[in-house]
Amino acid sequence: MTREGMFRDEALLRVQAGRGGDGCISLHREKYVTRGGPDGGDGGDGGDIVLEAITHENSLFRLARLRQVQAGNGASGGSNNKFGAGGDDVVLHVPVGTQVRDGARGNLLADLDVEGAKVVIAKGGSGGKGNARFSSSINQTPRHATKGHDGECRELRLELKLVADVGLLGMPNAGKSTLISRLTAARPRVASYPFTTLDPSLGIMETGGEPHTLVLADIPGLIEGAADGKGLGHQFLRHVERTRVLLHLVDCSATAEDPVVACRAIEHELRAYPADLTQRPRLLVATKIEDEDSEARADALFAEVSLPGLKISSATGRGLDSLRAALLQTFHSLEENPRGADG
Repeated sequence: MTREGMFRDEALLRVQAGRGGDGCISLHREKYVTRGGPDGGDGGDGGDIVLEAITHENSLFRLARLRQVQAGNGASGGSNNKFGAGGDDVVLHVPVGTQVRDGARGNLLADLDVEGAKVVIAKGGSGGKGNARFSSSINQTPRHATKGHDGECRELRLELKLVADVGLLGMPNAGKSTLISRLTAARPRVASYPFTTLDPSLGIMETGGEPHTLVLADIPGLIEGAADGKGLGHQFLRHVERTRVLLHLVDCSATAEDPVVACRAIEHELRAYPADLTQRPRLLVATKIEDEDSEARADALFAEVSLPGLKISSATGRGLDSLRAALLQTFHSLEENPRGADG
């Protein structure tokens, strides 16, 4: 399956709300009534376009394929004061974490960051008034009605920012996909070459404590210049914005580049990104610790960056229990000090 078929975190969409139905011009007619009054009904309102966030949707791929959406038009009014039926609304389901922007100006229209959040993004046009509305003592038989109004039309840009408790960060091939597959039920692609992961993926980790579960996001490997949009940097870094804790993985195996250089490169990208992600709580994790050489490289990394760290091996399971415990403790600290979630 192609990347496009698996995941999309952006979509351009044109939405057209329904047009209101026209009001009716009618004069009451029945046997023995020669000059009945006006009885033209109103037209129905046009249907709305509604966006709703649901947890069962995890990609904008389906909406990206639609390109254009049209709501139903309202029906015209009828005689005998019959109102026209309203046009059918269209409810589009989007993933939790979807931001809706005006396609032309780029301003934020809605941020659907919780389950069930919804917004009427294009309002249907109001129905026209039937001639019964215009009856008065001066004009008892009006012969005019109004037309229905057009519905709103918008060009939208949808952007998905994954909502997760923990975001896994690191250079390509740092071991993020393997780790998330060990900690959760997620099954991302895993291979021994860089850029295996092109799509962010979510997994749920059982903690054995409170909270009972944590949602982990496997963010694709970053490269230098990511914060400036190099490669797919902006697309991937924006998924980190909604995570409460960052898990920074550094490959310390003998075949990897200098762990200190790799660590500093990621820190630079976090600092350069507009949201300054260095203010987010972060755990440093040395990965692929499976021999004396990797042990030494991990110790040198922790000493150089003056940060405590954890040593793990996803392949052997070493340190995974300690990592789970550290994550749980970090979230306990956040609950005790809510400001820590924002740095």
